[in-house]
Amino acid sequence: MDLALLRTFVTVHRAGSFTRAAALLGLSQPAVTSQIRSLERQLGRPLFLRQARGVTPTSIGDELAHKAAPHLDALVEIAESGLDDEASVRTLHLAGPPEFTAERALPVLTELTELTGEDGQAFALRASFGNAEETLEGLAAGHHDLAIGTARPRGALLTATTLCDEEHVLVAARSWAERIGSTPLRREDVPALDDIPVVEVHESLPFVSRYWASVFDSRPAASGTVIVPDLRAVLACAIAGAGLAVLPRYLCAPALAHGRVVALHEPAVPPLRTYFLVARTGTLAMPHIARAHEWLLRAAADWC
Repeated sequence: MDLALLRTFVTVHRAGSFTRAAALLGLSQPAVTSQIRSLERQLGRPLFLRQARGVTPTSIGDELAHKAAPHLDALVEIAESGLDDEASVRTLHLAGPPEFTAERALPVLTELTELTGEDGQAFALRASFGNAEETLEGLAAGHHDLAIGTARPRGALLTATTLCDEEHVLVAARSWAERIGSTPLRREDVPALDDIPVVEVHESLPFVSRYWASVFDSRPAASGTVIVPDLRAVLACAIAGAGLAVLPRYLCAPALAHGRVVALHEPAVPPLRTYFLVARTGTLAMPHIARAHEWLLRAAADWC
């Protein structure tokens, strides 16, 4: 049986679509369709059920993927690693949200650039920023090796591991806290927040709205006064007195410790957002991706 046909089959099985598999393999969609049909003729059984959007594996297709995928992944590892020890630098392409990637992930991974692995390979790093949808789409298309996101992807193409939970804090400059007159805020004082301007990353107020829904079981009455698409800039504006903001605790912890902002409220159960570390299924067999994945998970144990 042709290994190229099996590789195409496993890619389609994981991608759930001939179109996405073609992009990952660098082939045209007709070429992928032709290869799958050729494999089906060799086996004498259908491997996929064609649907309006994508394909669904048959029971035979699932069985073949379960048997073939681990061996193909091992072959890919050999091919990707190469046999020439002089080609000793492997580059990891990481994608994720700008603030979390910059403040959490990159300091950990840059340590790897100073080390040589057991396989004798040095480690290089390339990072790009984007929202959850952009990073997962880029990962699925083969543009990244690892992605950090806030949504667990569906399907077999991507494999997600829980990385850590992020606690959100309602903060403002001390001058705003003094106007309220009571911090941490009591439940009956919540309406006083309606008069404070809001600093956010988007007009839809994603962080503030999530906090209000989770903690106050309501919607915020105020609209955004300052909108800036980076949480580090949101923090800077809050410190400057532009208004209240909801921020990850890790990001605003130094400002809280030095009194540049204060926590307006300390709920018994703070709102959390979960981050996931995502890879294309099978690529963790590659040593440089596996090393980065392991280092991030190990470091994340101290982030929670």
